[in-house]
Amino acid sequence: MPPHVVVLSVLGLVAAVVAGVYAVSFAAAPRGFVSGPFLSGARPAEHALSRYHVRWYAVSMVFLAFDMEMVFMYPWALVVASIGVKAVVEMFAFLALLLVGVLYAWREGALRWA
Repeated sequence: MPPHVVVLSVLGLVAAVVAGVYAVSFAAAPRGFVSGPFLSGARPAEHALSRYHVRWYAVSMVFLAFDMEMVFMYPWALVVASIGVKAVVEMFAFLALLLVGVLYAWREGALRWA
């Protein structure tokens, strides 16, 4: 038997099994089922595609800045002893830059909730 016939036979068998599984699931599916809320059990208060207030974006940017700080501090902690004072100065410069960004956001009122 030629090899392409074997490959096509296996693909046909796989397609038949997949079609059979879909047919059985369609036949066994309950009728009239209305999908509800996913986890909490409460009805959603607003549509899932509703827009967020712009202040959430500023808070998320501050969170990401401090999250990246932690990403950079882990490898820094591993090599700070071998590099010495230069690594400590660079980390404090990095932290100062982050602090300047947070102070600017605070001064502009990006973190004000009222």
